[in-house]
Parts: sequence; C-alpha cells; structure tokens
Amino acid sequence: MPSPLFAVLVRGPSMAPTLRSGDALLVRRGARHARPGRIVVARFRSRPDLLVVKRAVREQDGGWWIEGDNSLVEDDSRAYGVADVIGRVLIRYYPRLGRLR
Repeated sequence: MPSPLFAVLVRGPSMAPTLRSGDALLVRRGARHARPGRIVVARFRSRPDLLVVKRAVREQDGGWWIEGDNSLVEDDSRAYGVADVIGRVLIRYYPRLGRLR
C-alpha cells in the first residue's frame, strides 16, 4: 500500500507569489481532501502525463477546475480543462518551512 504522504517539487511561476519554483511540498494523498481554495496536486484529464500543483476552485464534471495563483500564466484548467486531484498540499518544507493557504 502506498504511503499516505509524498513529496513534490514546484517548477515554474504559476503559483507565485504563494509558491516559488524550487519549493518542496509535503502532500497528503487522496482526492477526498480537496476543497475549494486548497492547494492540490492533480493531473489534467487531457494531459495525464503532467503532474501539477494548483489551487482547487470548484468541482466540475466529476473532476476539479484548478487554477494557478499567477493569473499571467495560463497552464491550468483554462488551457487543459478539468483535473483529477491526487492529493492536498500540507506544508512547504524547503527552502522555508510554512503552512500554505
């Protein structure tokens, strides 16, 4: 059975200023933890090869509409449609420890 926790590394500017490229995150596995406003790790249905860190906006068509905090970067549901949530981000543990909102 896989661990309920896993780590991901942020790449790119889509979640700035909340997250920066190079931030390491601890994630709780499971879609049941997704709620509007939470930062999640997900896979777009149209791009299952792409694992992303985004903010959950709303549940839609059996999946989630997710968006980055940086509105200038459109590599989110505006470009790829709904996503399946893999887990919810709990904390940033590197380079600076902190809870995320």
